[in-house]
Amino acid sequence: MAEVDIGMGKSARVGYELDDVAVVPSRRTRDTTDVDISWQLEAFSLELPLMTAPADSVTSPQTAALVGHLGGAGVLNLEGIFARHDDPTAAIEKILAAPDDELHAVFREVYSAPVRPELVTGRIGEIGGAGVVVCGSVSPQKAAELAPVAVAAGVDVLVIRGSVVSAEHVTRAGEALDLKKFIRTLDVPVVIGGCASYQTALHLMRTGAVGILVGVGTGEASTTANVLGLGVPL
Repeated sequence: MAEVDIGMGKSARVGYELDDVAVVPSRRTRDTTDVDISWQLEAFSLELPLMTAPADSVTSPQTAALVGHLGGAGVLNLEGIFARHDDPTAAIEKILAAPDDELHAVFREVYSAPVRPELVTGRIGEIGGAGVVVCGSVSPQKAAELAPVAVAAGVDVLVIRGSVVSAEHVTRAGEALDLKKFIRTLDVPVVIGGCASYQTALHLMRTGAVGILVGVGTGEASTTANVLGLGVPL
């Protein structure tokens, strides 16, 4: 693995993002009719290899249903704007209409509304009513509180997601969340992430999760590189 000197007697390993990787055709090409891009997520067969980001700017209940009908998995953020407001459209329009110098204040106002379990239940019901696989995302901080609500509401796949997730989430505000023990208490398959190291991925695999999200701050929407001055590769 190549390393570079970053000064002060320290070095760093060179990493790569997807943009750094090129797929080169081999000696034979394959006819598209012979290619199967479907995949299996526990008991669920999905025709489209796509799992949407559980971000309010990406996935609404309507988007999740549409992606599901196309064969993918639409993941709704169960702590986002759709779980905080009866009328999320009004909150979204308020954000869109805010001047640049007031945008942060508007975001704080919109997201200061508490997550309401009845709205979590209702949004899961909306997606389930479309007849697709229902995927919902919670953070490690809220997993113990919201996962039982989501499971009772009929979520098919639970995603425990954060910028960086480890097998044990420790907080001074309460008990540590041991994902290996926690996942065993759930009656639905769990996908967890993100992570960016081999060792962390192994730890997450051993929790019993059916899928691991790999990558931290590698996309155009991420501010990791701008804030830290460096990116975290896949």
